[in-house]
Amino acid sequence: MLKVGLAGNPNSGKSSLFNKLTGLNQKTGNYPGITVDKKIGFYKSHAEIIDLPGTYSIYARSEDERVVINELISEGAKNFDLVLVVVDATNLRRQLLLFSQIRDLGIPVALVVNMADILEKSGWILNLDILSKELQTEVFLLSSRTGKGIRELKNYLKSFSADNYPFQAEDAFVEEKPELEGFLKELKTEFPFEYPFLAWQDVSQDHIFQQLDSSKQSKLKELLEKHKINVASYLTAGIIYRFEKIDRVVDACLDRKTELKQVNLTKAFDKVATHKVFGFVLFIAILLIVFQAVFSWASYPMDFIDENMGLLASWISQSLPEGFFNSIISQGLLPGLTGVIIFVPQIALLFLFISILEETGYMSRVVFITDRLLRPFGLNGKSVVPLLSGAACAIPAVMAARTIENPRERLLTILVTPFMTCSARLPIYTILIALVVPSGFFYGISFQALALFGMYVLGTTTALGSSFILNLIMKNKTQGSLLMEMPLYKLPSFRNSFFTMYEKSKTFVLEAGKIILSIALILWVLASFGPNEKFDNAEQIVKQDYPSLSNEAEINSKVEAYKLEHSYIGYLGKGIEPAIRPLGYDWKIGIALITSFAAREVFVGTMGTIYGLGSNSSEPSTIKQRMQNDTDSEGNKIFTLPVALSLLIFYALALQCMSTIAIVKRELKSWKYPLYQLVFMSGLAYLSALLVYQVMTF
Repeated sequence: MLKVGLAGNPNSGKSSLFNKLTGLNQKTGNYPGITVDKKIGFYKSHAEIIDLPGTYSIYARSEDERVVINELISEGAKNFDLVLVVVDATNLRRQLLLFSQIRDLGIPVALVVNMADILEKSGWILNLDILSKELQTEVFLLSSRTGKGIRELKNYLKSFSADNYPFQAEDAFVEEKPELEGFLKELKTEFPFEYPFLAWQDVSQDHIFQQLDSSKQSKLKELLEKHKINVASYLTAGIIYRFEKIDRVVDACLDRKTELKQVNLTKAFDKVATHKVFGFVLFIAILLIVFQAVFSWASYPMDFIDENMGLLASWISQSLPEGFFNSIISQGLLPGLTGVIIFVPQIALLFLFISILEETGYMSRVVFITDRLLRPFGLNGKSVVPLLSGAACAIPAVMAARTIENPRERLLTILVTPFMTCSARLPIYTILIALVVPSGFFYGISFQALALFGMYVLGTTTALGSSFILNLIMKNKTQGSLLMEMPLYKLPSFRNSFFTMYEKSKTFVLEAGKIILSIALILWVLASFGPNEKFDNAEQIVKQDYPSLSNEAEINSKVEAYKLEHSYIGYLGKGIEPAIRPLGYDWKIGIALITSFAAREVFVGTMGTIYGLGSNSSEPSTIKQRMQNDTDSEGNKIFTLPVALSLLIFYALALQCMSTIAIVKRELKSWKYPLYQLVFMSGLAYLSALLVYQVMTF
């Protein structure tokens, strides 16, 4: 099977092409030894396609970019049979740099010129024959959005053979300087590479140089001194030389009759989108619309899932013989499973909207306008990407901080990112807001959507406030700068957005689902057995305490509740109840606090399992209804407005995620900072929740 690498600049359409070629036949993992995502897909049985991280050059400045060069070459060996380099047709000059660098490594390369539909609409003409001849490579003009040219590229992959690859070593973009040419010739003699640019990587890339054995390092240093080579100056000169040659190639093959229509559209829209005032107004308006849609549109499938899972549990409880299997399925597995899948519609919609905003090019504008906002808090503009990614999940957000070159700003970003409202908090917010916030509207926006928006605002302001305080404490005040490309606006590829939504939702179900189901089974075991006679004799004790009860359903409900209270898990919850009672929580909520330390979203699954165990399963009801109707020994409702708000504040601020702690330790190579995070965030969450509950019940 052909091994194909997919490379390109950010916003070149590389991911769209990957989805077109592989469809649903793809998987996501990590590169060995690091936590950068590795996307692998298959084009039928013809090719294995690896989607490399987006990069502007093979000269690595961040870990994501190092992955690209490490995957392309390993100790001088080429790891791909073919690399498809994807470039934006509207930005050939800038993006052909990466193509020229990869081609000069001696790796078989084909050039994929994307966004042909934009060229056609603007009347631009790209002469593929001239471009192919100048670059000595196969060139494909396509549109990954419309599908034009995809068939020709697929046929090329089917018939590709490295033996027919036309590029020769003498065709490389090597800078014609005598001293460098002499150095490269001697370098090739000492380190036998067919392609001089491949040998040059041992010198110009620090992380590659460090991987060489000591004898090779010594020899390279001798050669550099002998030929008086200043690596940094030749790197700059080499890139300038490449751009000069690329300019001549583009001028020869591209006929530009008029300015791109997208350029005029982008200029017009950016007057608002990047405005220092109206840009923020637009961004907040878009966020409100997204939250309204997440709440309103997702409510129908969520209610359907919740009700039908309750009916299924009731049917299984009544159909199967009473005993172990009946109990573990109807009261353990199904309630835990409900806690996983009930929130998939909301999470899928959230990822869909984020993907659409990225596809259109608007997210780059968000990064730009928020850069000015973040600087007073000690954060670099590049911190915007991790912070925004934190709205999905803190784990990839922390990993995204690798692109920040300033160590202090990277540390600050990692420390405060877990405050951002991630998708794991969304299930908790949803059910608690639905319990206590009325379903009315305020100028077309529901109160519940406004409440959810408020939780996102709270997370963001807490992150910025924490960063401001840490910035005052830290002594090093040097700041980095923001360098990024602003892509042209374009219509989103809904196919690409669908694949993003599908992959992210699948990851949530599989990763969170394993944790939630495992904990649901543990909870069932702990709730199904007790340490003393009170659990074993529950029915007899209940009948003695409630002699007036004659309805069998009421008796069974009382028995189940009594057994739960005197089970192992009941005693565990009661053990921590004195510490959480000032926050308004009872022992049932205490159990959820403990189990959700594994992952925040486990809270809802835990509550579903607990209330499934403590109710009469022959009478179907939703998790929300069970929580809404729950009362204490005196008949007072548990989930009142003060309790719900206290819980919302607690989960907004607490670091209830083992995976985040693990990834922070891995990124910072120390347990010190994640332990600081855990203590600080947990203490802040407890005190804030305590204050809210006590003030509201005063």
